[in-house]
Amino acid sequence: MASNGIRDKVAIVGMGCTAFGEHWDKGVDDLLVEAVKEASTSSGIPLADVDAFWLGTMASGMSGLTLSRPLKLDYKPVTRVENFCATGSESFRNACYAVASGAYDMVMATGVEKLKDSGYSGLVVNMDGGDGTTAAMTAPAMFSLLAPAYAKKYGVDDAELKDVMARIAWKNHYNGARNPRAQFRKEVSKEAICASPLVAGPLGIFDCSGVSDGAAAAIIVRAEDAHRYTDKPIYVKGLAFAAGPAEGPMSPEYDYTTFTEVVRSAEDAYAQAGITNPRAELAMAEVHDCFTPTELVLMEDLGFAERGFGWKEVLAGTYDLDGELAVNPDGGLKSFGHPIGASGLRMLFEAWLQLRQEAPPERAIKSVMDGGRKLALTHNLGGAPGECVSFISIVGSEPSE
Repeated sequence: MASNGIRDKVAIVGMGCTAFGEHWDKGVDDLLVEAVKEASTSSGIPLADVDAFWLGTMASGMSGLTLSRPLKLDYKPVTRVENFCATGSESFRNACYAVASGAYDMVMATGVEKLKDSGYSGLVVNMDGGDGTTAAMTAPAMFSLLAPAYAKKYGVDDAELKDVMARIAWKNHYNGARNPRAQFRKEVSKEAICASPLVAGPLGIFDCSGVSDGAAAAIIVRAEDAHRYTDKPIYVKGLAFAAGPAEGPMSPEYDYTTFTEVVRSAEDAYAQAGITNPRAELAMAEVHDCFTPTELVLMEDLGFAERGFGWKEVLAGTYDLDGELAVNPDGGLKSFGHPIGASGLRMLFEAWLQLRQEAPPERAIKSVMDGGRKLALTHNLGGAPGECVSFISIVGSEPSE
């Protein structure tokens, strides 16, 4: 059964996002102030008018003071949340529910992470000893298991699958090269991608997302109030979150060719939003491409391709910027970078730009510009294959009829 949902009950009226990258000259405070200031400016809403705040961060601060201190908030409630790499999305989800419930009229969701000068990469977390059932593997190693499993199940030659993964990386670098906020802003040839040094299994350097610093923010109000602040609000159609039982690595049934959590959260989100054919109804999707085989598997889990045919759709250009369904038009984690607490809101920032027709011409999606499609999806994943959490949002430029 799907969630009851809050379809068209709340809307985004302002957003901000810093450039993602190696910000050696900026701290957490600087990044938060920059993102929040842009969100406030874009909506014309002074910070004093915001009733409550949510902050998503994995390891760049403890408690709401991380946000209230640099913003000099006047004794407003600030809730700090964390949910692995889906932390920014968790901030947004909780902020939306707060307005939909009637508890507040206007709230702000923020996300931040400062990784480059921390001495860490990937998830910054102290893991306990566990019970001995979890393999001691790096993130690239865990996600590298997707590639051979997919190739074996669907009869894809190893060399062909290498081309598929290279095509995904090439696409996302192509898109990121056209985005001034992306961490990596250069196109990379498929030949260079295939020749890059290996990191884990079949994954090379260009199959892995970047470690970066960044922040993003969104201002959310009741849908009926949205036009008081902007003539182009973005309406929330569906919010879905799924946490699995984490049995994948121990289960003989799990074959590393799907994320069950993604499938379940997608079913929920589509039901909330009234979507029956996501590939035909969505204008774009921002997905959690932490590694290139992750994006491949997600194309099938999200219903953008039939099982076993996602690799052919990648090679056919279905998910290119000018394809049938643009996936990661801002460059994705692969090119935009992945400061853990900010990534989910960064995805929503791209949907905000595209659906409002404010993306630069070289990145604008044709199906949006011609007025045909008005919905976007964001997908944020945290954890590892077989043991993860999955968030999906559906947002649109118009309220439902």
